[in-house]
Amino acid sequence: MIEEILPDTVVSFHAFTDPPGVVLFPEEADLVRNAVEKRRREFTTARHCVHRAMELLGVPPVPVLSGAYGEPVWPPGVVGSITHCAGYRAAAVGAAPAAIGIDAEPDGPLPPGVLEAVSLPQERRMLRRLAADHPGPSWDRILFSAKESVYKAWYPLAWRWLDFQDAVIVLDPLRGTFEARLLVAGLRWQGRPLSGFAGRWTSGNGLVLTAIVMTAARAGGSAEGAAA
Repeated sequence: MIEEILPDTVVSFHAFTDPPGVVLFPEEADLVRNAVEKRRREFTTARHCVHRAMELLGVPPVPVLSGAYGEPVWPPGVVGSITHCAGYRAAAVGAAPAAIGIDAEPDGPLPPGVLEAVSLPQERRMLRRLAADHPGPSWDRILFSAKESVYKAWYPLAWRWLDFQDAVIVLDPLRGTFEARLLVAGLRWQGRPLSGFAGRWTSGNGLVLTAIVMTAARAGGSAEGAAA
C-alpha cells in the first residue's frame, strides 16, 4: 500500500503479517533481545522490510540499528523510514540526499484525549469540516499519521525534537495530499530555509497511510518535496 503514495525515486517493501523464519543481523537482534514478544515481532518484520527494500534499491542489506531516540541509523548514502502498526509493517528507502517519512495507522478514531494533545484548534476545526463534507476515513487518524511522517522527515534534517503542535497540517480530501507548515524556525535544507513539508495520504484495508519524500531537486521553500 505505501508504494501508492511514494515517487519512483523511492522503493518500499511491506508486510501484512509477520513471516516465519526471518533472521536478523546479530546486531539488530541484540536490540530486542529483552523485548516482549509483540515488540520483537514488530521489529523483526520491520527490519525484514528494510532489508528487502535495500535490495530493491540495489544496496546490499546491512544492519540498521537505532539511534538515541529510536530512529533508524541508515548506512552512508541511504535514507529511509520505517513504520509498523497492527496488521502492517513497511519500510521505504532512497538515495541521499533526500528526506523520507512514512507512517501507517489503523483506520479508526483516536483514543479519547489524544486529538486534543496532538492538534491545534484550527486543525480540529478542519477535521469537523472534513467529517461533515467527506465522511469515510478517520480524519483524526490521518492528521495524526501526517504529523508522524512530518517528524520522521524532520528529525534526520534537524536532529532535534519536533512537538506534535509544532506543525500545522492541512489535509486535501480530494487529491489525497497534505501540507505541513512548520511553526518553528531554523531548519535548513540544501542551504535554504525550510518552512514546511508536503506529502500524500491514502486509506484502505483498514489502514491510513501518509508519506513525505523530499529530494534535492525539489528542495527549498515552503511545503516542498511532495511525494507526487
